[in-house]
Amino acid sequence: MERRHWLIKLRKIHQLTQEQVAARAFIERSYYAQLEYGTKNPSKEVAKKLGKVLGFHYSSFDLEGNPFSFALQHSPMVIAHCDLELRYTWIFNPHQDFEPTDVIGKTDQEINENEGTLALMELKRNVIEKQIPIRRKITFPLSEGKITYDVFGHPLYDDESELIGVATASTEWSKKD
Repeated sequence: MERRHWLIKLRKIHQLTQEQVAARAFIERSYYAQLEYGTKNPSKEVAKKLGKVLGFHYSSFDLEGNPFSFALQHSPMVIAHCDLELRYTWIFNPHQDFEPTDVIGKTDQEINENEGTLALMELKRNVIEKQIPIRRKITFPLSEGKITYDVFGHPLYDDESELIGVATASTEWSKKD
């Protein structure tokens, strides 16, 4: 397993040390360090605690080793989680224009403001406000031209059924130069 750059980035965004995260999650600092370095996998209980401390859905750990991740790697599909402020907490398989760890903690508008990112943020806001799944086709200007994605946004809840963000699955629909 490789380093969990997304976890490190979330910790730094919250301006916490490994020691502080570990203390808030009631685990040893050395164990938390092993989680960041990818040498250990957390139990579901520990993943939930870390999710609460750093503001992400605990399933992010499960998605890493999921067989679907191998099937979807380099496919025209992007899967992501964001919090209630629309900041990415996890992303899988983003377009080649984006480095996965660079988008963690940022909104789409902060990454690249354009009509596509504004439409994506609007979809996410609607999902949060209405707390229902929403699907739209959204076109983004990217390095290889305009690309339209079929975007499906779904409310993201924690185990206490509290809304904590939005999960999105975006499939490439068409390309235009």
